[in-house]
Amino acid sequence: MTAQERAERSAKAMWGPDRASQFLGMEIVEVGEGQATLRMTVKPDFCNGHGICHGGMTFTLADSAFAFACNSRNQATVAQHNQISYLAPAREGDELTAHAREINLNGRSGLYDVTVTNQDAVVIAEFRGASRAIRGQLFEE
Repeated sequence: MTAQERAERSAKAMWGPDRASQFLGMEIVEVGEGQATLRMTVKPDFCNGHGICHGGMTFTLADSAFAFACNSRNQATVAQHNQISYLAPAREGDELTAHAREINLNGRSGLYDVTVTNQDAVVIAEFRGASRAIRGQLFEE
């Protein structure tokens, strides 16, 4: 199995039970070894009292992209900790894209950066996630 096939099968295995990402209307745009891109449209219910996308929604999109990237090798992996910097507001109707990429993988620990942009390529947020591999696989190899 190639690395790309493994990443695609890992994403498929995770997507089925990932009801949160599906509920929010996310879609997987692309996956590969150590990377993933997800997209989501900002719905009216995603906006806060300032009329902009709630930071938690942006965080959730970035976190989902991070999850698909760090699980792309069919090794069950979870988040150790994450942080996000909000750089510009997202608004109702914006199409947000989160691109996660592996920065470092050493043993069971990984580091990933996720950039969230809107349809005009404006950077909405930068997210950094640290992962930890645990026991198990997403599918039988």
